[in-house]
Amino acid sequence: MLIIKKIKTLLLILTTFGIVQAQFLDSFDQDKIDSWFFFTGDGSATMDFIQKDDYARILVDATQDKHNVWWAIIKRDVSPFLDLEKLKDPSYELRVEARVRLSHAPRRINFMLNTQRTTNFHEHLMEYDISDTTHWHTISYLTKNFDAVPGDTVYVQLGVTDWGWGKYQVDLDYYRAEVVNVNNAEYNKGELIPYHPPIPDVGTFSNHLNVAHDALINMDFPNINFNNWHIKNQKGEIKILTINANQWAILRWDFDQYKNAKIEEAGLLELTTFSVPIGGDYAGTYGEDFGMEFNKIRVIEVIGGKSEWDQNKVTYNNFMQDKPYSEIFNTQMIYDAEVLEQSADKNFITISRPVLQRLIDGRTKGLLIRPLGAINPSFYASENNAENSPKLHFNIAK
Repeated sequence: MLIIKKIKTLLLILTTFGIVQAQFLDSFDQDKIDSWFFFTGDGSATMDFIQKDDYARILVDATQDKHNVWWAIIKRDVSPFLDLEKLKDPSYELRVEARVRLSHAPRRINFMLNTQRTTNFHEHLMEYDISDTTHWHTISYLTKNFDAVPGDTVYVQLGVTDWGWGKYQVDLDYYRAEVVNVNNAEYNKGELIPYHPPIPDVGTFSNHLNVAHDALINMDFPNINFNNWHIKNQKGEIKILTINANQWAILRWDFDQYKNAKIEEAGLLELTTFSVPIGGDYAGTYGEDFGMEFNKIRVIEVIGGKSEWDQNKVTYNNFMQDKPYSEIFNTQMIYDAEVLEQSADKNFITISRPVLQRLIDGRTKGLLIRPLGAINPSFYASENNAENSPKLHFNIAK
């Protein structure tokens, strides 16, 4: 088996890149992992990076983590293997590629590329949506305007973030890095998910779909339906969705008219602010980097449970059906988002293309909104006018 892999590795180098092209390639087929280092942050997760039979394995134990904002990365200096002189030419960029297999899905992993001079660590960060646990998946990323010159230390990374409160693993068959001419470079491989992309104008989308059912479920009162949750003011009664640590909003849509449709690109979830009680000196206690994670909302895929619950009848218990959290919800969020605090503000949150496709196909059954931090926001519910109803904006491939 080891001989076969070495032959495949040699053929990969010869046929794809040419024998004279400088590159870094680790096929993880030695007795031990060499020159990689690994570490975790933002939380209490621990990790290891071990050699297996002809591949490497990232092991993460997040069972003692509390907030699920942890990250775990492997990192390596690849500078000695690359011709950084070529990066002075705009026609050349850095390209990385890896072949991975995941223990849990759907989940995202990410590449991050940087140097010892990097200050914006999100500029060359790309996530990948991996849909299953049974296959190996090849992912790659070609940078744009990567700033590295001879004498710099170029680091390549593979990251696992916010997967949940369990034990997880990512298998790595190989990791490759090279400087390539963008005019004949391979296309990016895998389902790329830009990290916190700019929010496009709603007018760029052709489909605007109001939520079919939206409701609150409450862990402290698991048999109570809360569809009558409201406030009263001079205008009368207003139905709202108020979330807190033990009360979450669930949303689902009717996609019957989009049967067999293919989503073209990322879309938007729209939530209209009613009020946002907020506060807490997280940075003072946790430090700036960790503290900035809080006072946001988490948007999460509903992957289990009933597909067609009724907002007038749903409760925490009949929604969860005695199943653990991880069987009903994807424990890795879609996005964390800050909430606009003025009443009637429109919050637009990116919903990635693969998540939208899973919603259309019925594999994802809706969305969960829960807080990250002690934030207690309220959003207008669907019983109010359609303008303020939760909705999705998206485009269908023609």
